[in-house]
Amino acid sequence: MVAGLGGSGGGLGGQWVEKPGNGWVALAVYHQDTRDRFGIEGGTRALSAEGRAVTTSSFLTMAMGLAPGVDLWSQFSFHRLRYDDVGGRRSSTGIGDTRLWVRAAPLRWLGSELPFAIRAGFKVPIGDFDVDAEVIPLGDGQRDWEVMAEVGHSFWPRSLYLSGWVGYRWREENAESRKDFGDEVFYFAQIGGRLGRLGCKLAVDGWDGAAGVTEGIPIPSFQRDLVQLQPSLLYDVGPGQIEAGARFALGGRNLPAGTALMIQYFTGWEPF
Repeated sequence: MVAGLGGSGGGLGGQWVEKPGNGWVALAVYHQDTRDRFGIEGGTRALSAEGRAVTTSSFLTMAMGLAPGVDLWSQFSFHRLRYDDVGGRRSSTGIGDTRLWVRAAPLRWLGSELPFAIRAGFKVPIGDFDVDAEVIPLGDGQRDWEVMAEVGHSFWPRSLYLSGWVGYRWREENAESRKDFGDEVFYFAQIGGRLGRLGCKLAVDGWDGAAGVTEGIPIPSFQRDLVQLQPSLLYDVGPGQIEAGARFALGGRNLPAGTALMIQYFTGWEPF
């Protein structure tokens, strides 16, 4: 899971690249407790053997402007995973994968103020990956590379905005498990606004994955799709904002179904 975030201003549009020295930091926690999953054909079904999956994931995301029209993003994760079924309980807790991106606004260099940006980055497989059916992995154990195009629009002086992105993710083979996960097209879109200290946001995100293979054999259970809807409320607290909401899984394949609760704190800085 990747936490979807906007840019400065508590998510008021991620395509407004940070000025040099300016930046923000956000800590988000997601919690999901489900007994359902999306099957190979996309329908919802109960987890096998009376299964129950409980996931608590936290994401620390930071961005800072490096140069005019260029900023750097990073995201660190920590997971607490548990799976119960008739065979007993399995759990894993620890650091998950790390992601790094560089984002540039090429139109700004041409004198345009259109909030358009290109972001490129990669995932570092830090999370423990154990080829063992009795161990819940904290990551997929392989690198990802991705590039995305971002665009946004502010309805200023109204406190209303639209933003989003679409991208492509290349997924390398896991040399240890000899699994080659399918590449993914992913997307994110949000609309939000504010009234005084209170804000609201509605976002949709997801991805469409290609079929993966193991030792050259296509494996349908590796083809993972997901569409999620996330409404949330924001409120000014201290130097930043607290955001609370829910993430509803509308459809997918080969992934847990159900609803996740989310809480996040966001704050930015402008030293100059």
